[in-house]
Amino acid sequence: MKLTKKQFDVLVTIEKNKNKISQRDIANFTNISVGLVNKIINELLNEKLIDENNAITKKGLAVLEPYRVKRAIFLAAGFGSRMVPITLNTPKPLVLVHGKRIIETLLDAVVKAGIEEIYIVRGYLGEQFEILLHKYPNIKFIENVKYNEANNISSAYLAKDLLENAYVLESDLYLSNPNLIQKYEYSSNFLGIPVARTEDWCVEVKNNIIVNEKIGGINCYQMVGISYYNEEDGKKLAQDIEEVYLSPGGKEKYWEQVQLDVKKNNYKITIRECHFEDIIEIDTFNELKQIDKIYDV
Repeated sequence: MKLTKKQFDVLVTIEKNKNKISQRDIANFTNISVGLVNKIINELLNEKLIDENNAITKKGLAVLEPYRVKRAIFLAAGFGSRMVPITLNTPKPLVLVHGKRIIETLLDAVVKAGIEEIYIVRGYLGEQFEILLHKYPNIKFIENVKYNEANNISSAYLAKDLLENAYVLESDLYLSNPNLIQKYEYSSNFLGIPVARTEDWCVEVKNNIIVNEKIGGINCYQMVGISYYNEEDGKKLAQDIEEVYLSPGGKEKYWEQVQLDVKKNNYKITIRECHFEDIIEIDTFNELKQIDKIYDV
């Protein structure tokens, strides 16, 4: 059974809250009107996806299974030159912020969401990532020996056959809202922050679908380096990443330019809205000092 987006949102909300949630609370969580929530509840009842107590059934869980996130892939191979001097001895994802490694804020959210397959593509000072195995024993490492010769598309190329039903996460994001990482995803999407103006990488959106990627824009979404790909798009990406990576100049591209620019006609990737308070991309050492005063010495 193929769920509509609203049916999916309601059913996932019931599952996530262990069936103990009112229709009004469902409406608040999903931004769907109470009247429409009531209509959807009746649809789910008729399909036997929930029972009379609004508890999800075995059939409901089975219907959600194709939407389950299977794995998380962390791109963590780069040097982080703008974070010098701190990155001279420490890979950027392992830098401590308020006593916690940057990548751990993401890993904790992935584990909380029940995502068991975890891959980290490492390169610069890669052996230091071994320390994560004590807390996250499920991690598997992918070695990127060309991290200094190519852009992060080289890391995506190495992980291209793992992209079905997968999150791809840049590993230098300090996550404050772990709920951005979810057990189920309805469609391929990219996180973005709505802004009136930005000089950063951003995307233009039409009918919730990303139609253009660029640097700087007005009334657009500033890109956040977390995205998800369903089974169909993951398969296409494996082919498209290889084609772009091996093409002239391909190694200089950022990995997301494949699906958002060069091969964008092959995809309908939705925007998933988040906010500045949810997640911080720490680009420079000065930004690090502003966020964590321990470095401001």
